[in-house]
Amino acid sequence: MSGVARRTVVAAAGGAGLAAALTACGGGGTDDEGPAPEGGGTLARTGDIPVGGGKVLADKGLVITQPKAGEFLAFSSKCTHAGCAVSSVKDGVIVCPCHQSHFDIADGSVKSGPAPAPLPPEPIQVVGEEISLG
Repeated sequence: MSGVARRTVVAAAGGAGLAAALTACGGGGTDDEGPAPEGGGTLARTGDIPVGGGKVLADKGLVITQPKAGEFLAFSSKCTHAGCAVSSVKDGVIVCPCHQSHFDIADGSVKSGPAPAPLPPEPIQVVGEEISLG
C-alpha cells in the first residue's frame, strides 16, 4: 500500500507545482492596468469625425457622429429595414444605400424610410482625442 500512497503524494506535488507555474504565467498584473478595452482599443480619433457629420466603421459595425462640436455618438451601422450596412454620413444624415433610408446623426431616428425604427445607439467613451467602446 505504501506504493499507492507514494504515487498519490507525487501526483499531488506535481499538480501543486503545475498550479503554481500557471499562476505565475497568468501575469498577475497591477491594479493600474485595468481591464483591456472592449473591442480592441481606439475606434477613431476625434479629429476623424467632422462636426455635423460622421464616419462609418464598417469593420466594427458602427457609425460615429459628431452632431455638435465635442458631442460624439455611436450607432449600429445595420439598417433597421433590411439589415444592410449604412454606407455614408452626409448633410446631417446617415445613409443606407440599399433602399435610401436616412437616419438623424443626433439620435439615430428615421428621417426618411423605409426603415421602421431608429439605429440602435452604441456606448462609446471619449478620452482626450481617442474614441473607444464604452
